[in-house]
This record gives sequence, C-alpha cells and structure tokens, in this order.
Amino acid sequence: MAAKFDVLTSSDGPHYFNLKAANGKIILTSERYTQKANALNGIESVRTNAAVPARFDRRHSVAGEPYFVLKARNGEPIGRSEMYTSVGARENGIRSVQTNAPTARIDDLTD
Repeated sequence: MAAKFDVLTSSDGPHYFNLKAANGKIILTSERYTQKANALNGIESVRTNAAVPARFDRRHSVAGEPYFVLKARNGEPIGRSEMYTSVGARENGIRSVQTNAPTARIDDLTD
C-alpha cells in the first residue's frame, strides 16, 4: 500500500484529512475545514510545507508526550501528529511526513 491522504467528513460536519504512511498508520491529521475544497487546499499546503524543516513545531503535551504541529508559511497550523512515546519516535514521524506527503495519493471518502 502506498502513502495516501484520506479526505473525510466528521460526524458534526467539518471536513478533514489524514495522511497515512504506506503501512496504513496515520502520521498527520489536519485541522477542520468547513468546505471540502479547503481540505484539498490543506493537502497541497502539507505537500509544500513538509519540505521545510522549520515548519515542524516540536511540542510536548501536558503529560510530557512529544508530538509535532506542521504549520503553513503564515504560521497557521495545517495538521498535527499523534502523541509519541519518545522524542526519537516524533522525529521519525516528521521524517515520514516529509517523505510521504509529496507523492501520497488522495482518496476522497466523503461521498
């Protein structure tokens, strides 16, 4: 299985996407968008910004778990990762987004 973006609609209406690695694991979940077109634009923003290391904001949750937020050029969040068990695992997640995002196919699951 190749990497892919799944475009989805949440139960309360907004659209969002998940970037999944070739193993099917979600490596990035987007912000919520009011329109599907905006979610698709968000995917293009991930593809562009994933190539810029400085756009990955490395953070820790209140419980101390490492995670990251991918930001657009204007500083707005595009998506965030899961909570990781270690800083090294978070760095692997960032590398996975950088590797997979540019060529991941888009699966529209909103219909």
